[in-house]
Amino acid sequence: MRPGFGTYREDGRLYASVMGLLSARPPFARVIPLAGRYIPQKDDLVLGVVQAVGPTYWLLDIRAPHFTPLHVSGVPWQLDYGETVEYLRPGETVLVRVEGLDENRRVGVSMSGPNLGKLDGGFLVEISPSKVPRVIGKSGSMIQLIQGSTGARLVVGQNGRVWIEGGPEQIRKVREVLQLIDEEGQRRGLTDRVKALLAAQGSGGRGSDASFQDQAEEEKE
Repeated sequence: MRPGFGTYREDGRLYASVMGLLSARPPFARVIPLAGRYIPQKDDLVLGVVQAVGPTYWLLDIRAPHFTPLHVSGVPWQLDYGETVEYLRPGETVLVRVEGLDENRRVGVSMSGPNLGKLDGGFLVEISPSKVPRVIGKSGSMIQLIQGSTGARLVVGQNGRVWIEGGPEQIRKVREVLQLIDEEGQRRGLTDRVKALLAAQGSGGRGSDASFQDQAEEEKE
């Protein structure tokens, strides 16, 4: 393995330079910090929220230190100059791929590719980027468990954003599970605790319906 973000090599061995979770993408090994902002890496799939629209680009918030431009050359549509606002508006969510970073760590993203594009409707939740591997699980086992048990559809970005499509009750259940993973994802036995929570939700939940409904009403206001 070669050293990636959050790691370094010394005397032929790899070491972590930050406290976090190991994420191996052969031939690179990297460590995702347990705290801090999302640090973009090439080929990451991230969920961006449109912040502003220019004549040839959109500015996205991908939870990086700076807003990221999505240029018209990186979308699957044929646009004339100034038509950008007709395709994406501020507040809308898109799934994009990090194409690269320059020497100043400015990020380039693209929406051209399989499964990339605009996500209509849904509900966006943010968790620590370090917990994304636990939300996905080994070979997608955790996300399959969550979707199968709640009936909701999830799209997970490497930047710690999760887009949830479903009814209010489905969204509430998924949010509870994501909160559990975000708070306890570093502990052993996570899958068993998630299964127990999903089982409790199916039999009436943990009595937290009111708090989640109140929070949802506050967010709408």
